[in-house]
Amino acid sequence: MQRFVFPRWTNKFLALLGVLIVGGGALYGGPMFLAVTSPVTLNVGYEPVQPVPFSHAIHAGTLKMDCKYCHNSVDKSAHSTVPATQTCINCHSPMTPAGAPTYSAVHSTSPKLTAVRESWRTGESIDWVRIHRLPDYVYFNHSAHVNRGVSCVSCHGRVDKMDVVYQAKDQSMAWCIDCHRNPEPHLRPVEFVTKLDWDAEKDMGVSQIELGTRLKEENNIQPQVSCAVCHR
Repeated sequence: MQRFVFPRWTNKFLALLGVLIVGGGALYGGPMFLAVTSPVTLNVGYEPVQPVPFSHAIHAGTLKMDCKYCHNSVDKSAHSTVPATQTCINCHSPMTPAGAPTYSAVHSTSPKLTAVRESWRTGESIDWVRIHRLPDYVYFNHSAHVNRGVSCVSCHGRVDKMDVVYQAKDQSMAWCIDCHRNPEPHLRPVEFVTKLDWDAEKDMGVSQIELGTRLKEENNIQPQVSCAVCHR
């Protein structure tokens, strides 16, 4: 059988094909890079309307309620739970027919808490809107961070100043890796993890980097940057 040989003029198409591949890659990769790193894509500033106008500025800020009172699994499990209606009812229970509160009647007739009272009456959960959502292929353990001295502030910002909670940090892969490579700015004594206004220099008379470096050594904190840490 005679071997087929492409005509010599077809060699010009190899250079053209190379230009198309490189150019097409740039045209596709550029917008994709901008899209995946955009604050809009990463949900920075995302501030959904919740079924109950709960103010963290009042509860965590003015009243100084500990984050773990409502998010009571944050130091025990991978997930930080949304508070059950029972937690809200502990303070905001409705009045009984006899005119007395079941527990503590703080704003027991407020129309803003209608959804809470209805949830308590029916047993149906309040349909809270999730704000922070990592991709399904990313594993993140709250307790592993909280119990090593990483404050809520590092990932969620000063929620004690937010009337409506929004996503303050981009929570991208690069953002996570940067923290794992340089954890010192985010480490504090575990007992101050939920004290959102805590400041190393103001409260302990030492710079954050100096304190973080010391805590990293004392507690043998060695964050990993291997892909397998988060992508399991």
